[in-house]
Amino acid sequence: MSPVAKILKKPIASAVIAILFGFCVAAVILASAGYDPIGSFAALFNGAFGKPKYISNVIIKATPLLLTGSAVAFAYKAGLFNIGGEGQYIAGTVLAVVVGSQINLPAPLQIPIVILVGTLGGAVLGGLVGWLKARFGIHEVITSIMFNWIALYLNNFVVQTDLFHKANSTATIPVNDSSFTMLLPNWKVSKEGMNALSGIPWFKEMLVKTDMNVGIIVAIVAAVFIWWLLTRTKVGYEIRAVGLNKDAAQFAGISVEKNVVLCMVISGALCGLAGALTITGTSPHSISTLAAFENNGFNGLSVAFIAGCSPIGCIPASFLFAGLIYGGQSVQQVMGAPTEIINIMIGTIVFFMALGGIVPMLAERIERKRKLQAEEAAKAAAASAGKEDDDAQ
Repeated sequence: MSPVAKILKKPIASAVIAILFGFCVAAVILASAGYDPIGSFAALFNGAFGKPKYISNVIIKATPLLLTGSAVAFAYKAGLFNIGGEGQYIAGTVLAVVVGSQINLPAPLQIPIVILVGTLGGAVLGGLVGWLKARFGIHEVITSIMFNWIALYLNNFVVQTDLFHKANSTATIPVNDSSFTMLLPNWKVSKEGMNALSGIPWFKEMLVKTDMNVGIIVAIVAAVFIWWLLTRTKVGYEIRAVGLNKDAAQFAGISVEKNVVLCMVISGALCGLAGALTITGTSPHSISTLAAFENNGFNGLSVAFIAGCSPIGCIPASFLFAGLIYGGQSVQQVMGAPTEIINIMIGTIVFFMALGGIVPMLAERIERKRKLQAEEAAKAAAASAGKEDDDAQ
């Protein structure tokens, strides 16, 4: 097999080609609209990685994307399309606020309780979707969409209740300080902390000027765990078997209904975890009235498909997506170009990732053409050798 064909057959090749096409399409649109593509991309990358605080904010934004992306990828392996990540994420934020604002235990107890309750909120919502699918055959896309709206209105209801509403605002009271998962939240603004950080300017900027928190570590561990669960355990084998062929899995003695529910419970739990970590890790540590979805769950769909529905692939995909979203703001500020161009770029990347099967097909075509040329060359050489022998005789 030729080196080109070998490279094209690798899964990462489809992702790289899709990203390049995304940037090419964005460049054409920018140029057509009268904007400098090179300058726009420079502004994009500078806005995402130009300063330590920018990098920190990209990491913060990547945390929920990684978890919701892993949730979608996990469900997809079981043949399920979890479009309800948005609602499950909202359920995680709501329950985290409800519990975190009403109890005030020491941080070692408070943080796990708040995060666990938020995670359970997403798991329950996901589990209901799975149960309705397994028990009554109701398509998960329909129920997921409905639960998204239920979660949104539940969020708004909680915001307006007397117990949780913050006076003169459209938000709830925040969770108690013992719920916070930021890195050294009190020390970094103390006199001792400022003195210690003064010798490391870049670290001071990342830590003091942003809500840098432990969420990304949890998200990466969760993504690795999901990959391990899918590829190294009996549970993962059964889930993948159900996703590949439900009838064959049922014939082999695997409970399809149980695995559908279990898969959606885990997928929902990941989204609920994302919501809980957002509340505990970033200001204002509360929920607000929602007029529309914030797209943390929906963006997880894009992350999952950019990653080829691989939990491990969701790690770089989430950072790419977060960098495009956060850095895209600079394109508008510096170049005056509309941020919608960044959305077009993301959509193009996802579109070409969806056509990822074309790349291996292209590799096979290149390989067949190479073999055909080699066979024709061999036949020509044999015919030439035979003619020389005849002439010699």
